[in-house]
Amino acid sequence: MASSNCIMVTLIIILLWSSSSVLSDTIPEKFYQCICKNSDFSDSFSTAFYTPNDASFNTILNSTAQNLRCLMPSVPKPELIFTPLTEPHVQASVICAKQLNLQLRVRSGGHDYEGISYISEMGSPFVIVDLLKLRGIEVNIEENSAWAQAGATVGEVYYRISEKSKTLGFPAGLCTSLGIGGHITGGAYGSMMRKFGLGVDNVIDAHIVNANGTILDRQSMGEDLFWAIRGGGGASFGIILSWKMKLVTVPSIVTVFTVPKTLEDGATKILYKWQQVADKIDDGLFMRVVINVVDKKDVKGERTVQTAYNSLFLGNAETLLRIMNESFPELGLTQKDVTEMSWIESILYIAGYANNTPPEVLLQGKSLFKNYFKAKSDFIKEPIPETGLEGLWKRLLEEDSPLMIWNPYGGMMANISESDTPFPHRKGVIFKIQYLTLWNQPDQELATKHVDWIRKLYNYMTSYASMYPREAYVNYRDLDLGMNKNVNRNSSFAQASVWGNKYFKNNFNRLVQIKTIVDPENFFKHEQSIPVKG
Repeated sequence: MASSNCIMVTLIIILLWSSSSVLSDTIPEKFYQCICKNSDFSDSFSTAFYTPNDASFNTILNSTAQNLRCLMPSVPKPELIFTPLTEPHVQASVICAKQLNLQLRVRSGGHDYEGISYISEMGSPFVIVDLLKLRGIEVNIEENSAWAQAGATVGEVYYRISEKSKTLGFPAGLCTSLGIGGHITGGAYGSMMRKFGLGVDNVIDAHIVNANGTILDRQSMGEDLFWAIRGGGGASFGIILSWKMKLVTVPSIVTVFTVPKTLEDGATKILYKWQQVADKIDDGLFMRVVINVVDKKDVKGERTVQTAYNSLFLGNAETLLRIMNESFPELGLTQKDVTEMSWIESILYIAGYANNTPPEVLLQGKSLFKNYFKAKSDFIKEPIPETGLEGLWKRLLEEDSPLMIWNPYGGMMANISESDTPFPHRKGVIFKIQYLTLWNQPDQELATKHVDWIRKLYNYMTSYASMYPREAYVNYRDLDLGMNKNVNRNSSFAQASVWGNKYFKNNFNRLVQIKTIVDPENFFKHEQSIPVKG
Protein backbone atom coordinates (compact mmCIF):
# COMPACT_ATOMS: atom_id res chain seq x y z
CA MET A 1 0.00 0.00 0.00
CA ALA A 2 1.31 3.48 -0.82
CA SER A 3 2.61 5.38 2.19
CA SER A 4 1.20 8.79 3.14
CA ASN A 5 4.49 10.26 1.98
CA CYS A 6 3.96 8.71 -1.47
CA ILE A 7 0.46 10.15 -1.71
CA MET A 8 1.64 13.62 -0.66
CA VAL A 9 4.45 13.70 -3.23
CA THR A 10 2.16 12.37 -5.96
CA LEU A 11 -0.12 15.37 -5.40
CA ILE A 12 2.89 17.66 -5.69
CA ILE A 13 3.90 16.00 -8.96
CA ILE A 14 0.43 16.54 -10.39
CA LEU A 15 0.69 20.25 -9.61
CA LEU A 16 4.22 20.57 -10.99
CA TRP A 17 3.35 18.79 -14.22
CA SER A 18 -0.08 20.29 -14.81
CA SER A 19 1.23 22.55 -17.57
CA SER A 20 2.85 19.66 -19.49
CA SER A 21 1.29 17.37 -22.05
CA VAL A 22 -1.15 14.74 -20.89
CA LEU A 23 1.31 11.93 -21.63
CA SER A 24 4.21 13.59 -19.81
CA ASP A 25 1.87 14.57 -16.99
CA THR A 26 0.83 11.03 -16.21
CA ILE A 27 3.96 8.93 -16.64
CA PRO A 28 6.01 10.25 -13.67
CA GLU A 29 2.93 10.30 -11.43
CA LYS A 30 1.73 6.81 -12.31
CA PHE A 31 5.18 5.24 -12.25
CA TYR A 32 5.95 6.74 -8.86
CA GLN A 33 2.58 5.62 -7.43
CA CYS A 34 3.14 2.13 -8.77
CA ILE A 35 6.66 1.88 -7.34
CA CYS A 36 5.33 2.90 -3.92
CA LYS A 37 2.55 0.34 -4.15
CA ASN A 38 4.77 -2.55 -5.22
CA SER A 39 7.82 -2.00 -3.01
CA ASP A 40 8.95 -0.54 0.29
CA PHE A 41 9.75 2.81 -1.35
CA SER A 42 8.75 5.58 1.04
CA ASP A 43 11.20 8.36 0.23
CA SER A 44 10.33 11.58 -1.52
CA PHE A 45 10.16 11.74 -5.30
CA SER A 46 13.37 13.77 -5.46
CA THR A 47 15.55 11.02 -3.95
CA ALA A 48 15.26 8.58 -6.86
CA PHE A 49 13.08 10.04 -9.65
CA TYR A 50 14.23 12.58 -12.23
CA THR A 51 12.04 14.17 -14.89
CA PRO A 52 13.10 16.43 -17.79
CA ASN A 53 11.81 19.40 -15.76
CA ASP A 54 14.29 18.74 -12.95
CA ALA A 55 17.54 20.72 -12.78
CA SER A 56 19.47 17.50 -12.08
CA PHE A 57 17.90 15.48 -14.93
CA ASN A 58 20.68 16.10 -17.45
CA THR A 59 23.37 15.52 -14.83
CA ILE A 60 21.97 12.07 -14.08
CA LEU A 61 21.32 11.28 -17.75
CA ASN A 62 24.87 12.27 -18.73
CA SER A 63 26.59 10.78 -15.68
CA THR A 64 27.78 7.49 -17.20
CA ALA A 65 27.15 8.23 -20.88
CA GLN A 66 30.49 8.03 -22.66
CA ASN A 67 29.35 8.61 -26.23
CA LEU A 68 28.30 12.26 -26.50
CA ARG A 69 26.81 11.43 -29.91
CA CYS A 70 23.98 9.76 -27.98
CA LEU A 71 23.20 12.91 -25.98
CA MET A 72 22.52 15.25 -28.90
CA PRO A 73 19.31 17.34 -28.56
CA SER A 74 17.72 15.42 -31.45
CA VAL A 75 18.10 12.08 -29.65
CA PRO A 76 14.90 10.90 -27.83
CA LYS A 77 15.00 11.40 -24.07
CA PRO A 78 13.28 9.34 -21.35
CA GLU A 79 10.11 10.46 -19.64
CA LEU A 80 11.68 9.55 -16.32
CA ILE A 81 14.93 8.28 -14.79
CA PHE A 82 14.51 6.03 -11.76
CA THR A 83 17.53 5.26 -9.55
CA PRO A 84 16.47 2.36 -7.30
CA LEU A 85 17.76 2.38 -3.75
CA THR A 86 17.21 -1.35 -3.12
CA GLU A 87 16.85 -4.51 -5.18
CA PRO A 88 13.07 -4.75 -4.51
CA HIS A 89 12.76 -1.33 -6.14
CA VAL A 90 14.18 -2.89 -9.31
CA GLN A 91 11.55 -5.62 -9.11
CA ALA A 92 8.87 -2.97 -8.79
CA SER A 93 10.22 -1.08 -11.83
CA VAL A 94 9.68 -4.16 -14.02
CA ILE A 95 6.18 -4.72 -12.67
CA CYS A 96 5.25 -1.06 -13.12
CA ALA A 97 6.72 -0.70 -16.61
CA LYS A 98 4.65 -3.70 -17.71
CA GLN A 99 1.48 -2.35 -16.09
CA LEU A 100 1.93 1.07 -17.68
CA ASN A 101 3.06 -0.30 -21.05
CA LEU A 102 6.37 1.54 -20.92
CA GLN A 103 9.67 0.61 -22.47
CA LEU A 104 12.36 0.00 -19.88
CA ARG A 105 15.97 0.89 -20.52
CA VAL A 106 18.44 -0.34 -17.89
CA ARG A 107 22.00 0.78 -17.32
CA SER A 108 24.71 0.00 -14.82
CA GLY A 109 27.19 2.49 -16.26
CA GLY A 110 29.83 1.76 -18.87
CA HIS A 111 30.75 1.99 -22.50
CA ASP A 112 27.41 1.33 -24.25
CA TYR A 113 28.82 2.55 -27.54
CA GLU A 114 25.40 3.10 -29.16
CA GLY A 115 23.66 4.38 -26.03
CA ILE A 116 20.87 1.80 -26.07
CA SER A 117 20.72 1.72 -22.27
CA TYR A 118 19.64 5.35 -22.13
CA ILE A 119 18.07 6.23 -25.49
CA SER A 120 15.41 4.60 -27.64
CA GLU A 121 14.56 4.93 -31.31
CA MET A 122 11.50 2.69 -31.00
CA GLY A 123 9.05 5.57 -30.88
CA SER A 124 7.15 4.90 -27.65
CA PRO A 125 7.63 6.40 -24.16
CA PHE A 126 10.44 4.91 -22.11
CA VAL A 127 11.95 5.19 -18.67
CA ILE A 128 15.51 4.53 -17.55
CA VAL A 129 16.26 2.37 -14.56
CA ASP A 130 19.76 3.48 -13.57
CA LEU A 131 21.48 1.15 -11.09
CA LEU A 132 24.11 3.68 -10.01
CA LYS A 133 23.06 3.47 -6.34
CA LEU A 134 23.29 -0.34 -6.20
CA ARG A 135 27.05 -0.79 -5.85
CA GLY A 136 27.61 -2.98 -2.79
CA ILE A 137 30.62 -5.35 -2.86
CA GLU A 138 31.29 -8.25 -0.47
CA VAL A 139 34.63 -10.04 -0.72
CA ASN A 140 34.98 -13.48 0.87
CA ILE A 141 38.66 -14.36 1.14
CA GLU A 142 37.98 -17.76 2.74
CA GLU A 143 36.18 -19.03 -0.36
CA ASN A 144 37.99 -16.82 -2.93
CA SER A 145 34.81 -15.17 -4.13
CA ALA A 146 33.05 -11.82 -4.23
CA TRP A 147 29.50 -10.58 -4.75
CA ALA A 148 29.20 -7.26 -6.56
CA GLN A 149 26.01 -5.36 -7.29
CA ALA A 150 25.43 -4.30 -10.88
CA GLY A 151 26.08 -0.58 -10.36
CA ALA A 152 29.54 -1.11 -8.86
CA THR A 153 32.34 -0.25 -11.24
CA VAL A 154 35.07 -2.64 -12.28
CA GLY A 155 37.56 -0.36 -10.49
CA GLU A 156 35.58 -0.52 -7.25
CA VAL A 157 35.54 -4.31 -7.45
CA TYR A 158 39.30 -4.42 -8.01
CA TYR A 159 39.92 -2.05 -5.10
CA ARG A 160 37.74 -3.99 -2.65
CA ILE A 161 39.48 -7.24 -3.59
CA SER A 162 42.93 -5.66 -3.11
CA GLU A 163 41.81 -4.33 0.30
CA LYS A 164 41.39 -7.89 1.48
CA SER A 165 44.25 -9.59 -0.38
CA LYS A 166 47.36 -8.65 -2.34
CA THR A 167 47.38 -11.98 -4.17
CA LEU A 168 43.78 -12.24 -5.39
CA GLY A 169 42.19 -10.52 -8.37
CA PHE A 170 39.47 -10.85 -10.98
CA PRO A 171 39.94 -11.06 -14.77
CA ALA A 172 37.67 -8.29 -16.05
CA GLY A 173 37.99 -5.00 -17.92
CA LEU A 174 40.85 -2.60 -18.48
CA CYS A 175 38.53 0.44 -18.21
CA THR A 176 37.90 0.85 -14.50
CA SER A 177 34.75 3.01 -14.83
CA LEU A 178 32.72 0.18 -16.40
CA GLY A 179 29.62 -0.89 -14.49
CA ILE A 180 30.16 -4.54 -13.59
CA GLY A 181 26.52 -5.44 -14.36
CA GLY A 182 26.51 -4.84 -18.10
CA HIS A 183 30.23 -5.48 -18.52
CA ILE A 184 29.96 -9.16 -17.68
CA THR A 185 26.81 -9.70 -19.75
CA GLY A 186 28.93 -9.19 -22.89
CA GLY A 187 31.94 -11.26 -21.87
CA ALA A 188 34.25 -8.96 -19.88
CA TYR A 189 37.70 -9.26 -21.40
CA GLY A 190 40.78 -7.77 -19.79
CA SER A 191 44.51 -7.98 -19.27
CA MET A 192 44.39 -11.39 -17.55
CA MET A 193 42.17 -13.12 -20.13
CA ARG A 194 45.02 -15.15 -21.64
CA LYS A 195 45.74 -16.63 -18.19
CA PHE A 196 42.26 -16.96 -16.67
CA GLY A 197 39.72 -16.36 -19.44
CA LEU A 198 36.98 -13.74 -19.41
CA GLY A 199 34.91 -12.37 -16.57
CA VAL A 200 32.03 -14.63 -17.68
CA ASP A 201 34.31 -17.64 -17.41
CA ASN A 202 34.78 -16.86 -13.73
CA VAL A 203 31.19 -16.12 -12.66
CA ILE A 204 29.64 -18.72 -10.35
CA ASP A 205 26.25 -17.21 -9.46
CA ALA A 206 24.03 -14.23 -10.21
CA HIS A 207 20.87 -12.49 -9.05
CA ILE A 208 18.54 -11.28 -11.78
CA VAL A 209 15.03 -9.80 -12.03
CA ASN A 210 13.10 -11.64 -14.74
CA ALA A 211 10.22 -10.42 -16.90
CA ASN A 212 7.71 -11.27 -14.16
CA GLY A 213 9.52 -9.11 -11.62
CA THR A 214 10.86 -12.11 -9.71
CA ILE A 215 14.40 -12.21 -8.28
CA LEU A 216 16.20 -15.39 -9.29
CA ASP A 217 19.58 -16.89 -8.42
CA ARG A 218 21.47 -19.53 -10.38
CA GLN A 219 19.51 -22.41 -8.88
CA SER A 220 16.07 -20.88 -9.40
CA MET A 221 16.77 -19.48 -12.88
CA GLY A 222 18.20 -22.77 -14.16
CA GLU A 223 21.36 -23.47 -16.13
CA ASP A 224 19.98 -22.34 -19.50
CA LEU A 225 19.26 -18.79 -18.35
CA PHE A 226 22.47 -18.70 -16.32
CA TRP A 227 24.32 -19.66 -19.51
CA ALA A 228 22.54 -16.94 -21.54
CA ILE A 229 23.28 -14.01 -19.24
CA ARG A 230 27.02 -14.77 -19.18
CA GLY A 231 27.92 -13.29 -22.54
CA GLY A 232 24.56 -13.06 -24.31
CA GLY A 233 24.52 -9.28 -24.23
CA GLY A 234 22.83 -6.93 -21.79
CA ALA A 235 19.12 -6.26 -21.24
CA SER A 236 17.65 -9.16 -23.22
CA PHE A 237 16.78 -11.60 -20.45
CA GLY A 238 16.26 -9.51 -17.33
CA ILE A 239 17.97 -7.00 -15.08
CA ILE A 240 21.21 -8.15 -13.52
CA LEU A 241 21.26 -7.23 -9.83
CA SER A 242 24.58 -8.77 -8.84
CA TRP A 243 27.26 -11.24 -9.85
CA LYS A 244 29.14 -13.75 -7.71
CA MET A 245 32.69 -13.97 -9.02
CA LYS A 246 35.37 -16.59 -8.50
CA LEU A 247 38.60 -14.79 -7.64
CA VAL A 248 41.92 -15.81 -9.16
CA THR A 249 45.44 -15.88 -7.74
CA VAL A 250 47.76 -13.11 -8.90
CA PRO A 251 51.49 -12.69 -8.11
CA SER A 252 52.51 -10.20 -5.43
CA ILE A 253 54.69 -8.58 -8.10
CA VAL A 254 53.64 -8.03 -11.72
CA THR A 255 55.45 -6.16 -14.50
CA VAL A 256 54.19 -3.57 -16.99
CA PHE A 257 55.60 -1.72 -19.96
CA THR A 258 54.58 0.61 -22.77
CA VAL A 259 56.88 0.80 -25.81
CA PRO A 260 55.92 3.10 -28.72
CA LYS A 261 57.08 2.47 -32.29
CA THR A 262 56.35 4.82 -35.18
CA LEU A 263 56.56 4.03 -38.88
CA GLU A 264 60.01 5.60 -38.85
CA ASP A 265 61.02 3.10 -36.14
CA GLY A 266 60.02 0.14 -38.29
CA ALA A 267 56.50 -0.22 -36.83
CA THR A 268 55.16 -2.19 -39.81
CA LYS A 269 57.64 -5.07 -39.58
CA ILE A 270 57.46 -5.15 -35.77
CA LEU A 271 53.65 -5.34 -35.83
CA TYR A 272 53.73 -8.07 -38.47
CA LYS A 273 55.98 -10.11 -36.15
CA TRP A 274 53.71 -9.35 -33.17
CA GLN A 275 50.90 -11.09 -35.05
CA GLN A 276 53.03 -14.25 -35.22
CA VAL A 277 53.63 -14.40 -31.47
CA ALA A 278 50.90 -12.47 -29.59
CA ASP A 279 48.58 -15.46 -29.10
CA LYS A 280 51.37 -18.02 -28.59
CA ILE A 281 53.63 -16.25 -26.11
CA ASP A 282 53.54 -17.05 -22.36
CA ASP A 283 49.94 -17.12 -21.07
CA GLY A 284 50.83 -14.67 -18.31
CA LEU A 285 51.71 -11.95 -20.82
CA PHE A 286 49.00 -9.69 -22.24
CA MET A 287 50.57 -7.41 -24.84
CA ARG A 288 48.06 -5.21 -26.64
CA VAL A 289 48.83 -2.65 -29.31
CA VAL A 290 47.30 0.84 -29.24
CA ILE A 291 47.52 2.50 -32.66
CA ASN A 292 46.96 6.18 -33.40
CA VAL A 293 48.30 9.08 -35.45
CA VAL A 294 50.85 11.52 -33.98
CA ASP A 295 52.99 14.40 -35.17
CA LYS A 296 56.37 13.40 -36.53
CA LYS A 297 59.35 14.16 -34.36
CA ASP A 298 61.16 17.31 -35.49
CA VAL A 299 59.03 17.60 -38.66
CA LYS A 300 56.48 20.34 -38.34
CA GLY A 301 53.11 19.76 -40.00
CA GLU A 302 53.65 16.07 -40.82
CA ARG A 303 52.00 13.11 -39.13
CA THR A 304 52.86 9.46 -38.72
CA VAL A 305 51.31 6.27 -37.32
CA GLN A 306 52.36 5.19 -33.84
CA THR A 307 51.95 1.66 -32.45
CA ALA A 308 52.30 1.44 -28.67
CA TYR A 309 52.84 -1.98 -27.04
CA ASN A 310 51.00 -1.72 -23.71
CA SER A 311 51.45 -4.79 -21.52
CA LEU A 312 50.89 -6.62 -18.27
CA PHE A 313 52.97 -9.64 -17.28
CA LEU A 314 51.95 -11.79 -14.33
CA GLY A 315 55.50 -12.18 -13.03
CA ASN A 316 58.75 -10.33 -12.41
CA ALA A 317 60.81 -8.24 -14.81
CA GLU A 318 63.63 -10.75 -15.14
CA THR A 319 61.30 -13.49 -16.36
CA LEU A 320 59.51 -11.10 -18.69
CA LEU A 321 62.73 -9.92 -20.34
CA ARG A 322 63.82 -13.51 -20.89
CA ILE A 323 60.47 -14.37 -22.53
CA MET A 324 60.57 -11.29 -24.75
CA ASN A 325 64.17 -11.84 -25.83
CA GLU A 326 63.32 -15.39 -26.82
CA SER A 327 59.93 -14.81 -28.49
CA PHE A 328 59.78 -11.18 -29.59
CA PRO A 329 63.26 -9.61 -29.72
CA GLU A 330 62.10 -7.32 -32.55
CA LEU A 331 60.45 -5.03 -30.00
CA GLY A 332 63.83 -4.41 -28.35
CA LEU A 333 62.48 -4.46 -24.80
CA THR A 334 65.08 -3.51 -22.19
CA GLN A 335 65.32 -3.25 -18.42
CA LYS A 336 64.63 0.50 -18.50
CA ASP A 337 61.29 -0.10 -20.29
CA VAL A 338 59.75 -2.31 -17.59
CA THR A 339 58.36 -1.54 -14.15
CA GLU A 340 57.49 -3.94 -11.35
CA MET A 341 54.46 -3.17 -9.19
CA SER A 342 51.52 -4.72 -7.37
CA TRP A 343 48.49 -6.03 -9.25
CA ILE A 344 46.25 -3.16 -8.10
CA GLU A 345 48.89 -0.65 -9.23
CA SER A 346 48.93 -2.35 -12.65
CA ILE A 347 45.18 -1.78 -12.89
CA LEU A 348 45.78 1.96 -12.62
CA TYR A 349 48.68 1.78 -15.10
CA ILE A 350 46.74 -0.08 -17.79
CA ALA A 351 43.73 2.21 -17.27
CA GLY A 352 45.91 5.23 -18.06
CA TYR A 353 46.22 6.90 -14.67
CA ALA A 354 49.31 8.95 -13.92
CA ASN A 355 52.19 7.34 -12.00
CA ASN A 356 51.78 7.28 -8.21
CA THR A 357 48.00 7.79 -8.41
CA PRO A 358 46.58 6.28 -5.18
CA PRO A 359 44.32 3.24 -5.72
CA GLU A 360 41.51 5.06 -3.88
CA VAL A 361 40.82 6.93 -7.12
CA LEU A 362 39.09 3.74 -8.27
CA LEU A 363 36.32 4.41 -5.75
CA GLN A 364 35.35 7.58 -7.60
CA GLY A 365 34.04 5.55 -10.53
CA LYS A 366 34.74 8.33 -13.00
CA SER A 367 35.34 7.73 -16.67
CA LEU A 368 38.47 9.16 -18.28
CA PHE A 369 36.78 8.99 -21.67
CA LYS A 370 33.89 11.13 -22.95
CA ASN A 371 33.77 11.89 -26.65
CA TYR A 372 31.69 11.95 -29.78
CA PHE A 373 32.69 8.67 -31.38
CA LYS A 374 31.79 5.71 -33.54
CA ALA A 375 33.29 2.25 -33.01
CA LYS A 376 33.50 -1.11 -34.73
CA SER A 377 35.24 -4.42 -34.09
CA ASP A 378 36.84 -7.38 -35.83
CA PHE A 379 38.40 -10.70 -34.94
CA ILE A 380 41.55 -11.66 -36.84
CA LYS A 381 42.49 -15.31 -37.48
CA GLU A 382 45.34 -14.90 -39.98
CA PRO A 383 48.19 -12.36 -39.76
CA ILE A 384 47.60 -9.23 -41.81
CA PRO A 385 50.46 -8.99 -44.35
CA GLU A 386 52.72 -5.97 -44.45
CA THR A 387 51.03 -4.71 -47.62
CA GLY A 388 47.70 -4.82 -45.78
CA LEU A 389 49.20 -2.87 -42.88
CA GLU A 390 50.57 -0.25 -45.26
CA GLY A 391 47.09 0.22 -46.74
CA LEU A 392 45.75 0.56 -43.22
CA TRP A 393 48.31 3.26 -42.36
CA LYS A 394 47.32 5.22 -45.45
CA ARG A 395 43.70 5.28 -44.32
CA LEU A 396 44.51 6.17 -40.71
CA LEU A 397 46.54 9.15 -41.87
CA GLU A 398 43.47 10.47 -43.72
CA GLU A 399 41.48 10.77 -40.46
CA ASP A 400 41.71 13.46 -37.77
CA SER A 401 41.63 11.30 -34.60
CA PRO A 402 41.64 7.60 -35.43
CA LEU A 403 42.31 4.97 -32.79
CA MET A 404 42.75 1.20 -32.99
CA ILE A 405 43.36 -1.27 -30.19
CA TRP A 406 44.59 -4.80 -30.94
CA ASN A 407 44.00 -7.25 -28.08
CA PRO A 408 45.80 -10.61 -28.16
CA TYR A 409 43.97 -13.90 -27.66
CA GLY A 410 45.34 -17.43 -27.24
CA GLY A 411 46.21 -19.03 -23.91
CA MET A 412 43.12 -19.86 -21.83
CA MET A 413 40.91 -18.20 -24.44
CA ALA A 414 41.78 -20.98 -26.89
CA ASN A 415 41.12 -23.71 -24.31
CA ILE A 416 37.48 -22.85 -23.60
CA SER A 417 34.82 -24.16 -25.96
CA GLU A 418 32.85 -21.71 -28.12
CA SER A 419 29.63 -23.05 -26.63
CA ASP A 420 30.60 -22.92 -22.94
CA THR A 421 29.15 -19.41 -22.81
CA PRO A 422 27.43 -17.29 -25.48
CA PHE A 423 30.77 -15.53 -26.11
CA PRO A 424 32.10 -17.60 -29.05
CA HIS A 425 35.35 -15.88 -30.07
CA ARG A 426 37.81 -18.46 -28.80
CA LYS A 427 40.14 -20.94 -30.51
CA GLY A 428 41.67 -19.68 -33.74
CA VAL A 429 41.45 -15.99 -32.91
CA ILE A 430 44.87 -14.30 -32.92
CA PHE A 431 43.61 -10.91 -31.82
CA LYS A 432 40.60 -8.62 -31.72
CA ILE A 433 40.56 -5.15 -33.26
CA GLN A 434 38.62 -2.22 -31.90
CA TYR A 435 38.26 0.65 -34.38
CA LEU A 436 37.38 4.16 -33.20
CA THR A 437 36.98 7.58 -34.71
CA LEU A 438 36.59 10.54 -32.38
CA TRP A 439 35.54 14.15 -32.75
CA ASN A 440 34.82 16.96 -30.30
CA GLN A 441 31.97 19.04 -31.71
CA PRO A 442 28.18 18.35 -31.71
CA ASP A 443 27.98 18.91 -35.46
CA GLN A 444 25.93 16.51 -37.61
CA GLU A 445 27.96 17.19 -40.76
CA LEU A 446 31.15 16.45 -38.85
CA ALA A 447 29.62 13.29 -37.40
CA THR A 448 28.61 12.07 -40.86
CA LYS A 449 32.14 12.64 -42.15
CA HIS A 450 33.76 10.57 -39.40
CA VAL A 451 31.17 7.79 -39.48
CA ASP A 452 31.60 7.50 -43.26
CA TRP A 453 35.36 7.22 -42.76
CA ILE A 454 35.16 4.37 -40.24
CA ARG A 455 32.68 2.49 -42.42
CA LYS A 456 35.11 2.73 -45.35
CA LEU A 457 37.96 1.54 -43.13
CA TYR A 458 35.82 -1.40 -42.00
CA ASN A 459 35.13 -2.27 -45.64
CA TYR A 460 38.86 -2.13 -46.40
CA MET A 461 39.55 -4.63 -43.59
CA THR A 462 37.01 -7.17 -44.90
CA SER A 463 39.57 -9.42 -46.58
CA TYR A 464 41.70 -9.60 -43.41
CA ALA A 465 38.91 -10.25 -40.89
CA SER A 466 37.22 -13.49 -39.82
CA MET A 467 34.68 -14.82 -42.31
CA TYR A 468 31.34 -16.69 -42.31
CA PRO A 469 30.46 -14.85 -40.21
CA ARG A 470 32.58 -11.75 -39.90
CA GLU A 471 32.62 -11.74 -36.10
CA ALA A 472 32.02 -8.74 -33.84
CA TYR A 473 32.13 -8.10 -30.08
CA VAL A 474 28.71 -7.46 -28.51
CA ASN A 475 30.10 -5.07 -25.89
CA TYR A 476 31.28 -2.87 -28.76
CA ARG A 477 27.68 -2.64 -29.89
CA ASP A 478 27.43 -1.57 -33.55
CA LEU A 479 24.00 -0.76 -34.98
CA ASP A 480 25.47 -0.77 -38.51
CA LEU A 481 25.56 -4.56 -38.35
CA GLY A 482 21.80 -4.90 -38.88
CA MET A 483 21.87 -2.90 -42.07
CA ASN A 484 22.16 -5.69 -44.62
CA LYS A 485 20.61 -4.89 -48.00
CA ASN A 486 20.37 -8.57 -48.87
CA VAL A 487 18.11 -9.38 -45.91
CA ASN A 488 14.33 -9.09 -46.02
CA ARG A 489 13.55 -5.71 -44.45
CA ASN A 490 10.10 -6.96 -43.41
CA SER A 491 11.59 -9.69 -41.23
CA SER A 492 12.88 -8.38 -37.92
CA PHE A 493 14.13 -11.86 -37.05
CA ALA A 494 16.12 -12.06 -40.29
CA GLN A 495 17.64 -8.68 -39.50
CA ALA A 496 18.50 -9.84 -35.98
CA SER A 497 20.18 -12.93 -37.38
CA VAL A 498 22.65 -10.68 -39.24
CA TRP A 499 24.11 -9.10 -36.12
CA GLY A 500 23.26 -12.11 -33.93
CA ASN A 501 25.51 -14.44 -35.90
CA LYS A 502 28.33 -11.89 -35.85
CA TYR A 503 28.17 -11.43 -32.09
CA PHE A 504 27.36 -15.00 -31.06
CA LYS A 505 27.94 -17.32 -34.05
CA ASN A 506 26.05 -20.61 -33.53
CA ASN A 507 25.18 -19.63 -29.97
CA PHE A 508 22.64 -17.13 -31.33
CA ASN A 509 20.07 -19.88 -31.99
CA ARG A 510 20.28 -21.15 -28.43
CA LEU A 511 19.96 -17.60 -27.09
CA VAL A 512 16.76 -17.16 -29.14
CA GLN A 513 15.34 -20.41 -27.77
CA ILE A 514 16.05 -19.37 -24.18
CA LYS A 515 14.69 -15.87 -24.73
CA THR A 516 11.46 -17.30 -26.17
CA ILE A 517 10.98 -19.41 -23.03
CA VAL A 518 11.91 -16.90 -20.31
CA ASP A 519 10.50 -13.72 -21.90
CA PRO A 520 7.87 -14.82 -24.45
CA GLU A 521 6.24 -11.35 -24.55
CA ASN A 522 9.61 -9.78 -25.37
CA PHE A 523 9.37 -7.28 -22.52
CA PHE A 524 13.15 -6.79 -22.36
CA LYS A 525 13.89 -5.39 -25.79
CA HIS A 526 16.05 -2.80 -27.47
CA GLU A 527 17.48 -2.17 -30.94
CA GLN A 528 19.71 -5.26 -30.75
CA SER A 529 18.14 -7.41 -28.06
CA ILE A 530 17.81 -11.16 -28.55
CA PRO A 531 14.52 -11.67 -30.43
CA VAL A 532 11.67 -14.04 -29.63
CA LYS A 533 11.11 -16.78 -32.19
CA GLY A 534 7.56 -16.52 -33.50
